[in-house]
Amino acid sequence: MKFAKEGYPFIGFFAVVAIAAFIALPVWIALFFFAITFFMAFFFRDPERSVPEEEAVFVAPADGKVMALQLVNESLYVNDRMLQISIFMSPLDVHVNRAPCDGKVDQVVHTQGRFLSAFKPEASVVNENIAMVLDTGSGKIIVRQIAGFLARRAVCRAKPGDVLKKGERYGLIKFSSRVDLFLPAATLPEISIGEMVTAGESIIGRMR
Repeated sequence: MKFAKEGYPFIGFFAVVAIAAFIALPVWIALFFFAITFFMAFFFRDPERSVPEEEAVFVAPADGKVMALQLVNESLYVNDRMLQISIFMSPLDVHVNRAPCDGKVDQVVHTQGRFLSAFKPEASVVNENIAMVLDTGSGKIIVRQIAGFLARRAVCRAKPGDVLKKGERYGLIKFSSRVDLFLPAATLPEISIGEMVTAGESIIGRMR
């Protein structure tokens, strides 16, 4: 099993603590730390995905449940009418984020903010987040990693000028939260609210 590189410090730390506890402390304490070690390994797992080869489609940037699907007026980066798709990640989901389509990174903007529950609609605007703007060649899209009540650390490995391929890993959010995707308003959605999606595999929209 492959793990996200950001997870190795967590896995290694708790593994060392577990071994030390097994040597010097009662067994039940060691078992507790071994359980945490296994959870960290589970949380930071990074499985391979089968990315659709079909062109003119967008894939899910995150694992989780679709919690919003609506047309909005996006005024921060593209300043246009866009289709917003929000995906909530539970602590049990894979937390590695993937590019929804091919594109060149135009901007990466880290905005400090609050840590409201990711389920709240206002979390998209007021919570700490990292927005990545991708230039697809036929328009710009936005992928926003949003911190939540538990998830207070998002990681975006991409930098302006990088070229990403559809389904390529570009970051993760630690300990559950949400990802908002803003697509051109003309996009035909392929998902519905409440549906579970898989990052890099699930087709969530088609370009007209």
